[in-house]
Amino acid sequence: QVQLVESGGGLVQAGGSLRLSCAASGRTFSSYAVGWFHQAPGKEREFVAAISSSSSDTYYADSVKGRFTISRDNAENTVYLQMNRLKPEDTAVYYCAAGRPRYSGRYYYANDYDSWGQGTQVTVSS
Repeated sequence: QVQLVESGGGLVQAGGSLRLSCAASGRTFSSYAVGWFHQAPGKEREFVAAISSSSSDTYYADSVKGRFTISRDNAENTVYLQMNRLKPEDTAVYYCAAGRPRYSGRYYYANDYDSWGQGTQVTVSS
């Protein structure tokens, strides 16, 4: 397993941007896929975006396609989530997670990720 720490959350107006970072410890980080999930108060945790270990494949929830971009720098053991054109409905705690989904269809499922960060709050005001 790897240890993950998210950062970069905050308060932003609708239409603004934030970049979240997920810093990992562990020499095997480059072998893990990484996903971002978010959870709003009273709601279940939802998939946002994911990236394969080599960065060759990325996956996005329909609600963020065209607005969010996931990327990774394995040399720095960090994954980023660039969030543009933010909306009030993006308000949530954002978590990054590392895992080894067995095939592409599994990247969307929280159960396929073994290690989770503590989360960072994103609040978008209208």
